[in-house]
Formats: sequence, structure tokens, C-alpha cells
Amino acid sequence: MESKYLGKSVKQPIEELDTFPAPEGITQVRMTSDEVTSSCPVTGQPDFYTVRIEYFPQSLCIESKSLKLYLWSFASRAVFAEKLAAEIRDRVVNDISPKSCSVTTIQKSRGGISIETIASFPFPE
Repeated sequence: MESKYLGKSVKQPIEELDTFPAPEGITQVRMTSDEVTSSCPVTGQPDFYTVRIEYFPQSLCIESKSLKLYLWSFASRAVFAEKLAAEIRDRVVNDISPKSCSVTTIQKSRGGISIETIASFPFPE
């Protein structure tokens, strides 16, 4: 399976995740980035995030360069912290169909308030 982005020159954000077959014996994957930005949909002020993605692969894993390029796509968007977590979760579920996944976004403090949001699949009852 050839990667769409790994080893290739990509100069813009992307809207999908590249994948590869999950190696045998891998039960859980955690990926973390503290370089995610977006802006507040109300004030336009910049927001800075740490994003943690944890998933239990079924048959596919996320290729890390494509994740970096996908997360970059939020830099030009205005999105609330809660929506950010849900959108990333939906992308992971859509692109790799994991057994389960959890996306945590931690918005760095602005005005003395930090927001941590968790979006999980399957959805808790």
C-alpha cells in the first residue's frame, strides 16, 4: 500500500488521513500534537491546542505525516474546542474504522480558562 503523503512534498493542509495496515499484535495507538491551532468563531482570537488521539485499530493505522497535515487544516478555521474534538474523532472513525477511539483536545488557557474536551467512539450511553 503506497502512502499518498509520506515522502512526498505537500505544501498545504489535507482533509483526509493516510493509512497503513495495522501490524499484528498492536492493540492500542496514541498520537499527540501540541501544535494545533484554530480561531474562536465568535471573537476571531487564536486558540492553541494539544490534541491526543487514542484508538484501538481494527485493520488500519493512521500515518503520522497525514495526521500532521490534517491537523494543519484547522489553522485557517474558526471552530469551538468541543467541535474540534468531535470533528477529529469523526475523521478517525471514517478513515480507519477503529474498534474504538477517543480524541481529547486541551485548549490552552485564554482569559484564565482552559477547556478539555473528549469525543469518544463508540458513543458512551
